[in-house]
Amino acid sequence: MTAPQPAPSSRRPSSDQYVLTLSCPDKQGIVHAVSSYLFMTGCNIEDSQQFGDPDTGLFFMRVHFSAEAPVTVEKLRASFAAIGDSFRMDWEIHRPEERMRIILMVSKFGHCLNDLLFRSRIGALPVEIAAVVSNHTDFAELVGSYDIPFHHIPVTRDNKSEAEAQLLELVRSENVELVVLARYMQVLSDDLCKQLSGRIINIHHSFLPSFKGAKPYHQAHARGVKLIGATAHYVTADLDEGPIIEQEVERVGHDVTPEQLVAIGRDVECQALARAVKWHSEHRVLLNGRRTVVFA
Repeated sequence: MTAPQPAPSSRRPSSDQYVLTLSCPDKQGIVHAVSSYLFMTGCNIEDSQQFGDPDTGLFFMRVHFSAEAPVTVEKLRASFAAIGDSFRMDWEIHRPEERMRIILMVSKFGHCLNDLLFRSRIGALPVEIAAVVSNHTDFAELVGSYDIPFHHIPVTRDNKSEAEAQLLELVRSENVELVVLARYMQVLSDDLCKQLSGRIINIHHSFLPSFKGAKPYHQAHARGVKLIGATAHYVTADLDEGPIIEQEVERVGHDVTPEQLVAIGRDVECQALARAVKWHSEHRVLLNGRRTVVFA
């Protein structure tokens, strides 16, 4: 007796999948223009999300689509340009199978670094870690165990501009699309923030600005906080005030110690940062002034 054969999968090969993201002034006809374009080019919409912001008057859209016939992303971009111009769109088309190349930056707290390295290895993050940069050497061995290049770039008051120039050169030479500050404890210059605008994500405890400086969790314990939080956001020249991508919280009781708060804080920082990196690398985050639109 012949064993039954599994039915052929209806899902298209990943090489035929594309993601279109756009933002533009809101007006009638945007969705119709996009869907008509995809129909006329022999493409099929797999998933579509959209949002019109009444406060800013902007429209945002993310469309995951597949192509019926072989086509290149370059041809899709060229043919969509006219529609983008007509609606004054800020738009991009990407292939989801292409993993985003990123750089991780870390100082002396390694929990977020370790979490992102592991998630990337097991395929939970659609990224390719091109390098890890640190102003210390504490995690060189850990990074080496993942066969990822480790770059020690010391930072002092006198060499900060040279250190940032080395970072920018690494970003360019490695074709890096995103820099992740995985507890990198250095303030970046205004110039670097502008050059990498929308391409740097940071994580910090949500107690800022209430608990600034050293040992924020110990300060929080002294004030009897009831929620531990963390915020992942884009980096801007305004310290820790960039557009927020994701936040995570954990309720705590009166009986927790400062050390337990630190441990809980590390967990929520890892969770918030990992989700922010994942959503950005999947082209789900669109800037909306000082805010973000996240099609998660």
